[in-house]
Amino acid sequence: MSDLAVNGRVAAATQNQALSALLFLYREVLEIALPWLDNITRAKQSKHLPVVLTPAEVRAVLERMDGVYGLMARLLYGTGMRLMECVRLRVKDVDFGRNEILIRDGKGAKDRVTMLPVALAGPLTDHLTRRRVIYEDDLRDGKAEVWLPDALDKKYPNAPTEWGWQFVFCSGSHSTDPRSGRVRRHHVDEKLLQRAMKKAVTAAHLAKPATPHTLRHSFATHLLESGSDIRTVQELLGHSDVSTTMIYTHVLNKGGHGVTSPLDRL
Repeated sequence: MSDLAVNGRVAAATQNQALSALLFLYREVLEIALPWLDNITRAKQSKHLPVVLTPAEVRAVLERMDGVYGLMARLLYGTGMRLMECVRLRVKDVDFGRNEILIRDGKGAKDRVTMLPVALAGPLTDHLTRRRVIYEDDLRDGKAEVWLPDALDKKYPNAPTEWGWQFVFCSGSHSTDPRSGRVRRHHVDEKLLQRAMKKAVTAAHLAKPATPHTLRHSFATHLLESGSDIRTVQELLGHSDVSTTMIYTHVLNKGGHGVTSPLDRL
């Protein structure tokens, strides 16, 4: 363990993963009591600032994304959702009347509400119209069932085949659930959105290592730049502690800690 940190110079997360594997081996497999390793050298925990795109860079990336993945990328930037929160979005959680999106079971098993950008109301409505056709075809073929969390399918037996519980962004084909053996149409594979984003970033000639999660960071930073209250941004992002949201104040467009360089005043 110490060699990983001293000579291997691995990240703290890599060392922790190796330590967890070692403890699991002794406790669960070998069933040998292993004392806590207090004398090992621990890798230093790094603190990195998030990658944030400028509005012009966001526009350049989004202009190179179309179709379903373009819509998903615009939702990530326009709502601040995490990648899997967007991928797992259900039809019933989109409220066009209130221009809101209810994000269920987010990080920390918490629900929260974020805005539905007015600019996406039309494209999302059109997408759901096409999605409804797929749903009705599946319903006719007896394959409209979707997976529900926390044994909700037992509490609400009809819910798995109802329109409201369908994934907004569904897979292009059916698949067999390895746990239950049922044939279902799952949500879209998140890797496909990640690949589409990577192609768009490359096509836009950006040097920043932007990913779909970068759009969430950009969402928060641009809201703070426009004068939004940090507590409001905290609620939109679903952070438990405002100190987590405070990290975005370090990447505002006025340099370090949001101040203006004296050179710019000359």
